[in-house]
Amino acid sequence: MSVKQERVAQIILKDVTDIIQFSLKDPSVGFVTITDVQVTNDYSYATIYVSFLGKEERKQAGLKVLNRAKGFIRSELGKRLSIRKVPDLIFKLDDSLEKGERIDSIISQINHDA
Repeated sequence: MSVKQERVAQIILKDVTDIIQFSLKDPSVGFVTITDVQVTNDYSYATIYVSFLGKEERKQAGLKVLNRAKGFIRSELGKRLSIRKVPDLIFKLDDSLEKGERIDSIISQINHDA
């Protein structure tokens, strides 16, 4: 990723976090953390990786709320960004934390058995 793409991704991460935290009035979002943002080369799409606190049903419900509010979040983002085209937002669940915990438990099991 180029330096400009990385900078735009970081700005989007900060702004979308603020929008979700302070402007989105849906309490069913719950506790959400944006873990990463990746922007395509032409800045037409921004993939936003999110993580939710709670069980799997809670994560799916939170993701549905974010997808429903995608238009509002994008319009608010357009007011804050100083680029010509505001990217379409794609929300995806970030399961890297669960995978990391699973790997840690496997390594602990191996070390405990050895």
